Amino acid sequence: MLLGLHHITALAANARENFYDLTRVRNLRLVKRTVNFDDPGSCHFYFGDHRGSPGTLLTFFTGFQRPAKRGAGQIVSGLDLECVTLCENHLEPTARFLEMLGFAAVETQGNRHRFELPDAAARIDVLYEPQAERGKMGAGGIHHVALRVEDGAAQLDWRSRLIAGGVHVSPVKDRLYFHSIYFREPGGVLFEIATDGPGFLIDETEEALGSSLCLPPWLEPARESIEARLNHDHRDQLLELRR
Repeated sequence: MLLGLHHITALAANARENFYDLTRVRNLRLVKRTVNFDDPGSCHFYFGDHRGSPGTLLTFFTGFQRPAKRGAGQIVSGLDLECVTLCENHLEPTARFLEMLGFAAVETQGNRHRFELPDAAARIDVLYEPQAERGKMGAGGIHHVALRVEDGAAQLDWRSRLIAGGVHVSPVKDRLYFHSIYFREPGGVLFEIATDGPGFLIDETEEALGSSLCLPPWLEPARESIEARLNHDHRDQLLELRR
């Protein structure tokens, strides 16, 4: 069973304005500063509640200069952990996909079709725009949305079910603070299913969350070179994010 939304990941030119908005306006906490594990030369910041609980997390890959272009095959709502909006050229394939995930169609207003995950306070709107051009990723865009499962066993069960349904699914990825699988819905939006654990307290105390650059064990041998590159390319982001 899916438990709701785990996190939303967006792309940013730099983190300072996002930091101000998320910590001062949304009252979230910077709970982890790390790197994109698939591209260690770029920063990855996690914001959430005081412990970084699943379902409260907004995360950012930084360093993107080209602005996003809104269009089909994209998540087009803002950073809303209650309702994610997908822009689609074709409605039915995405509707069937969401139903396979356990979402139920609950409401239609014009070209906006709402789907809800029962008992999980998670909603996805599908904005049906058959004439919309394809969107392009960039700063200000949303990279992917992650759904929650309790543990690895539930995740593997979903992976098997998705593959049986004809969906191409990645192998399980170790994201240190959780494990992930990735797949795209028929319109092209990237989805993730992430486990609730082990969480953000495995390498920092609750009091110290977000205070230092944390790397997974497999990147620790390269810490010096990673920090040198980050300090050169992202110096303002590393030094100026302060509470």
